[in-house]
Amino acid sequence: MINWDPEIYLQYKECIMRPAVELLSRIDMSPPARICDLGCGPGNSTKLLQQRWPEARIMGIDNDENMLRKAKSCGVKANWCLADLGEWQPEISADLIFSNAALHWLGDHAALFAKLMTFVRPGGVVAVQMPRNFTSPSHTIIQQVVETGPWADALRDVRDFNPVARPEKYYEVLSGHAAALDIWETEYLHVLNGADPVYDWISGTALTPYLTRLDGKHRQAFIARCRERLTRVYRRRADGTTLFLFRRLFIIATAKE
Repeated sequence: MINWDPEIYLQYKECIMRPAVELLSRIDMSPPARICDLGCGPGNSTKLLQQRWPEARIMGIDNDENMLRKAKSCGVKANWCLADLGEWQPEISADLIFSNAALHWLGDHAALFAKLMTFVRPGGVVAVQMPRNFTSPSHTIIQQVVETGPWADALRDVRDFNPVARPEKYYEVLSGHAAALDIWETEYLHVLNGADPVYDWISGTALTPYLTRLDGKHRQAFIARCRERLTRVYRRRADGTTLFLFRRLFIIATAKE
C-alpha cells in the first residue's frame, strides 16, 4: 500500500487544482444528477464539482484512507467510497465521471478508458486530467536514482515510468465510444518558492510510492540523491524562485446517445 500524506500533497494545492478548474470550465453539459469524482483525494476537486452543480448527488472515490479521511472533513456534501480505482464501477450509470490527476497511476489505459465510457449514461461525460511530464527532469531523475542505487531491485516494479500516452492514442481508444471528443494539453510554468520546492512537490506525488517501499538508511540515501540531482537541474533564481514546467493532458469524452 502507498502511504499518501494529504498535508504534503496540499502544499501546492493552488497549482495542483488549477488544471481541475480548467477541466471543469470546459465541460458543456446540462446539470448532471449523478457525478463520480474518481480519485478524489482530499476532496478539493469534489468541492469544485459541488460548487458548480449543488443539486447533484456526488460520490468521491479514492483508494487511500488518509485522503478520504481528509475529504470527509472538508465540508463537502458527498458520499465517500474507499475502492481500488482500477476495479471500481458505479452501481448506477453516472452522468459525469470526473478525474483530476489520478488515472496515470493505473495501467492499460486502452481498456480503462473504454470501460469508463460504459459507466456513464448515453450522452454522459467522462472528463479526465492527467500529468504528461514523465520525460521531464523531475521524473527522469527519479528513474535514474531508482535504477542506479542499492534499492534498484526493491523499486524496479513500483510503477511504469511513462504511464500516459500521446493525445492521439486516447483519440484512437475513445473515438469509437464517443459522440464528441475534446483532447488538449497545457504546459504550466509554476513559479515556486522555498529552498527545495520541486523535491517538496514530488515528495507528495511522484516520489511517494518509492518512499513507501524504503526505510532506514536506504530511504535517507534515496532522498538525498534525489534532492541533490533535482537542485542541480531546478536552480533557484536570483529572486529566490524556482521555475517548474509541468505538462498536463485533458480529455472530455461525451458518450454516444
